Amino acid sequence: MKSRLLLTGSLCALLLGCTPTTEEKIHKAEKVYPEPQYTLTTEHTHNKFSSTIEPALSVPSGAIIEAFTEEATDGQLALNSTTADVANVSFEPIHPITGPVHVEGAEPGDVIAVTLHKIEAGEWGWTGIFPGFGYLADEFTEPYLKTFAIDKDSETIRFNDKIRLPLKPFPGVMGVAPATDSLLSTIPPRANGGNMDDPHLVEGTTVYFPVFVEGGLFSIGDTHATQGLGEVSGTAIEAPMRIIYEIRVIKGKKYLAEPQYETDDYYAVTGFAPSIDGATKKAIGYMVDYLEAEHSLSREEAYVLCSLAGDLHIAEVVDVPNMLVTMHMSKKVLGIK
Repeated sequence: MKSRLLLTGSLCALLLGCTPTTEEKIHKAEKVYPEPQYTLTTEHTHNKFSSTIEPALSVPSGAIIEAFTEEATDGQLALNSTTADVANVSFEPIHPITGPVHVEGAEPGDVIAVTLHKIEAGEWGWTGIFPGFGYLADEFTEPYLKTFAIDKDSETIRFNDKIRLPLKPFPGVMGVAPATDSLLSTIPPRANGGNMDDPHLVEGTTVYFPVFVEGGLFSIGDTHATQGLGEVSGTAIEAPMRIIYEIRVIKGKKYLAEPQYETDDYYAVTGFAPSIDGATKKAIGYMVDYLEAEHSLSREEAYVLCSLAGDLHIAEVVDVPNMLVTMHMSKKVLGIK
């Protein structure tokens, strides 16, 4: 576990020259992003979820944070790595996540909202096959590695001479600390978030997490340059990144038991379980809860609306022991767009 650095707003301003105000903006690529008030580097990482991990940063609600993330092997692979290097990868440091961030005023029963303002991919990434891991692990038993140079100004990644992939960076792991002293693996998704591997969690999305411990203790990482729904081979294009996000405390959303998220176009819920069937039932139930609580529908009306306008997606099927299913509901349908 790497060293921790506790930075309050005033200390950040003193040491880093930053001014904790959300009014200042930076301009790039015709977009306007909030200027970070706090910075966390890859020196502020861990790879477990636990209430015992000390915060790397303490901030007020509404803070804007710049977080740098490492790729999934924590530096064990590089752009010039080959398939032969896969056998030497240790899973012990897998999934370095940057944080945790303690948010002042966050108490169990509250919700932490994380808005992903800017997600900037690094200069390289990799994908591969690790024997024993992936949805078709019985068939694909040999290691494989493919690396990519990433042009951050491009909209695509070159897979081969013919195939181009969209550059759609997102964090595979986001979550708060669970109410346990145990050091939990980051590999599966849980109620606290974790390894959701949902490629819809891109720039502009706001993600909601139920709070289980004081301060929430939010962390982010396992960043992906692009990934399909399901992540069936077990890896995306794993890449280091720079993320600017805003973190807020919300009171009064007692119905929110697992992460949910929204964009300008839709509201979404997530459900995890060891099977697609179980995860799907949870996702439907959570959307019914949301519609009942936020849109004044009866449970019967909400359930029927899920059938008429709810869109189910399989986010991931490889993060054992849990799979993740989501349901999206159009804001246009809900009359809020």
